[in-house]
Amino acid sequence: MTKNNSIQYSRRTGSVKKLAYLDCQTGIAGDMCLGALVSAGVPLEYLISKLQGLGIEQEYLLRAQSVYCNEQLATKIYIDLLSEAKKPDHFDEEHHTSFHQPSRNLPEIERLISTAGLPSRASEWSLAVFRKLAEAEGAVHGIAPEKVHFHEVGAIDAIVDIVGTCLGLDWLGIDQLYCSALPTGGGRVRAAHGWLPVPAPAVLKLWESRQVPIYGNGIERELVTPTGAALAVTLAKSFGPPPAMTIQKLGNGAGSIELPIPNMLRLWIGELGIGNWGLGMGKEKFPFFEVSTAHNTSTNLETISVLETQIDDLSPQAIGYLYERLFKVGAVDVFTQPIGMKKSRPGILLTVICHPPDISACEAVLFRETTTLGIRRLTQERRILPRAIQQVQTDYGEIRVKVAWSEEAGEKTITNVQPEYEDCASIARQHDLSWREVHQLALDTWYRQYSGTPK
Repeated sequence: MTKNNSIQYSRRTGSVKKLAYLDCQTGIAGDMCLGALVSAGVPLEYLISKLQGLGIEQEYLLRAQSVYCNEQLATKIYIDLLSEAKKPDHFDEEHHTSFHQPSRNLPEIERLISTAGLPSRASEWSLAVFRKLAEAEGAVHGIAPEKVHFHEVGAIDAIVDIVGTCLGLDWLGIDQLYCSALPTGGGRVRAAHGWLPVPAPAVLKLWESRQVPIYGNGIERELVTPTGAALAVTLAKSFGPPPAMTIQKLGNGAGSIELPIPNMLRLWIGELGIGNWGLGMGKEKFPFFEVSTAHNTSTNLETISVLETQIDDLSPQAIGYLYERLFKVGAVDVFTQPIGMKKSRPGILLTVICHPPDISACEAVLFRETTTLGIRRLTQERRILPRAIQQVQTDYGEIRVKVAWSEEAGEKTITNVQPEYEDCASIARQHDLSWREVHQLALDTWYRQYSGTPK
């Protein structure tokens, strides 16, 4: 089973970013994520086939059913255990915490995932989600993540929910995942170690790790499960309003209990940007300002990871190749600085900037392609300008132009217009022109087409 060509083209060239947004008005749980993905088109047969690589298919049966949530159609996922044990009458499937399933610790789960033959992105994401979940559970109980041996972490349904969700996002070709603010819920929930307040302690720890925006919606139930929180905290680029995107497909994942509002996770899938822009520089001539996210200081903040290592015994010839490999697995930026190291040896400080879900992939490249024995991790916030890509048509061919804008006191102003380097370089090589000439041509063409400047 394969994805369509447009997704494969997007991954090869990076010309179109495929985005997904989790609209979590009634919270998020692992089975709701899986249901939303199946609703959005991920074949259930594909998930079942790939999950068999984990070697636990004899313990459960995965099935999906179309249901109605307050008269709205959604997909409900069921994970039926095939063991002789029966779930108690009070078991609530949405909580993932009421029934004692066979427990596994983090190293066992990591071995299952690493040897399952999953697509590389799905494997990396799954490992990262379980690591994040184990870190939160370990912090709550004061033990190392590797020592966590809870039913909440090792339950069969949690494994299927997490790995299945990562498989589904990979199958859809999602490049960036975003998530709404999350409702706190209320009341209490029964877990393996007794009754817990809602939000559960592990959920609070996960929220703390990413400074997730939360709010109360008056519903006194467990709305965000540890599994759902771990998926969102690990994989989402940022939390808040949806990004500027053109919506192409929707998916609804049903919860298990009836609520005053439709109990479902809504998945929005689309492409980066908002289509054609207007022809002027002012607000009235840029209709995309009216339909895009209301950008402000808070919504422009995102969590970013910084990886650092010093190297003094690597051939400089390897650095260029290293850059290429890092960008291919998701690095946002890579740079080096000359430094003096012990025994007066000259060396370099190598810095990689990436989003949290891409840490494992970037570190794997660093360990494989360099001589480093250790990598420092830093978590920082950065403020970014909203931006979009436009195409301009020149006499020599089409060139992409990145346009960024800022908002102050409600007024939105174009702050930066830059033609894409690779497009300019390709045309320069093809037509034996200087790169600067092509770059200037692209700028002139953009201003003629979009700024209202007379041609």
